[in-house]
Amino acid sequence: MNWLLVIAGGMAGAPLRYLTDRAVQSRHDTVFPWGTFTVNIAGSLVLGLLTGAVAAGAAGSHLQLLIGTGLCGALTTYSTFSYETLRLAQDGARFYAVANVAASVVAGLGAAFAGVALAGAIWG
Repeated sequence: MNWLLVIAGGMAGAPLRYLTDRAVQSRHDTVFPWGTFTVNIAGSLVLGLLTGAVAAGAAGSHLQLLIGTGLCGALTTYSTFSYETLRLAQDGARFYAVANVAASVVAGLGAAFAGVALAGAIWG
């Protein structure tokens, strides 16, 4: 049963990542990977919110598998983030490469903390 929840979440998360990435990136005329940045920050926020909900007893392990492992696991992408950062550096856009790393780490952690805080405000 658990693996079906992960698969179902992943089946929603993967196309959501692709569609969001394409929609966001098409609106920016820059080499910075805004699409990947957006899905990673959104996934961090959702995972933080879910973590806070679980900690408050408002969500259970099945929802954690469906949304946390499945959806967020397929929505967010460390491999694409790494590839795009490496590509930026190799193409001479070192400022964008460094900015991508710094902004992704700071915004991702900030989004996760914001999600936990929001969950605490709602269910705490």
